[in-house]
Amino acid sequence: MTDIGDTQELRSEARAALSEALHEIKRMIVGQDAMLERLLVSLLAGGHVLLEGVPGLAKTLTVKTLAAVLGGSYSRIQFTPDLVPADLVGTRVYRPDTGAFETELGPVFCNFLLADEINRAPAKVQSALLEVMQEQQVTIGGTTYEVPLPFIVMATQNPIESEGTYPLPEAQVDRFLMKILVDYPSAGEEAAVVGRSLHEPAVVQERLALGDLRRYATAAETVLVDRETIGYAVALADATRHPAAYGLKEITPMVEFGASPRGPIGLVQAARVLALLRGRGHVVSDDVRDLAADVLRHRIVLSYDALSEGVTADELLERVLAAVQEPGTGDLMHEAPAIVRAR
Repeated sequence: MTDIGDTQELRSEARAALSEALHEIKRMIVGQDAMLERLLVSLLAGGHVLLEGVPGLAKTLTVKTLAAVLGGSYSRIQFTPDLVPADLVGTRVYRPDTGAFETELGPVFCNFLLADEINRAPAKVQSALLEVMQEQQVTIGGTTYEVPLPFIVMATQNPIESEGTYPLPEAQVDRFLMKILVDYPSAGEEAAVVGRSLHEPAVVQERLALGDLRRYATAAETVLVDRETIGYAVALADATRHPAAYGLKEITPMVEFGASPRGPIGLVQAARVLALLRGRGHVVSDDVRDLAADVLRHRIVLSYDALSEGVTADELLERVLAAVQEPGTGDLMHEAPAIVRAR
């Protein structure tokens, strides 16, 4: 049995090392602190990430910098409508000089895969990516090849373009642990970005090895989660499926389908990592609450009524978070704020 002191020491080491890695990434990336923290959380929780934001918000640079600091291999795939599955996973190639077929592995065989503008690829390509995301392996010519671990897909999509795009299937979207909305930087942060563009870009240093990441993921697994906190995560997901049971009858027509069971599972796993980064050996409801929108927003299928009125999943989640009782807060539910509809 692992000694309690050794476990606490490992958690302290993990927090210090991850904080140092985060500081090194920030030498290249200005602002976007919430996005960087959630990328680390997803990495240690073993989940994939969908980044959504307009062009120019350093999504691609962030993933490349993350790979450089954490010491893993990195590949970038620019998704286009003419892409085929072999461009991702690889294929068998005939060699005339030997008269035999050889397997050439594709760019998915890496630790950090950036799927840039993932919604521009057709369904067959997205299906091939879905297999490797879920199974962490690829089958070519009847032979199965495992991708290196850790393996994380960080996909980006542009929310303002719809021409020439293919909406991601719900089954694939559900495989992403988080959907992170990347917003514009503040005026001060943008001024810092412009100032840095006038000089040579910073050269980031490798701060962690892949072996360290595996050890720190093990440290996150030692973070305790009590029954009440698990119940809170489950209740948040359940409230998206049965809003009326939580006093939210008015939003029932706005939800076609609520979050799947992967929602609370991922929420608790991510909360353990966040608690580790915050220096605690146990999860509190604030950890779950802070990550709820990122883990659940893409798992809610809005109805036509919600779409026609401009209601977003985040607005519904605000209502859910306000209505679901947190552990230790008494019997009364919070008053739910009114939904702000887009004009």
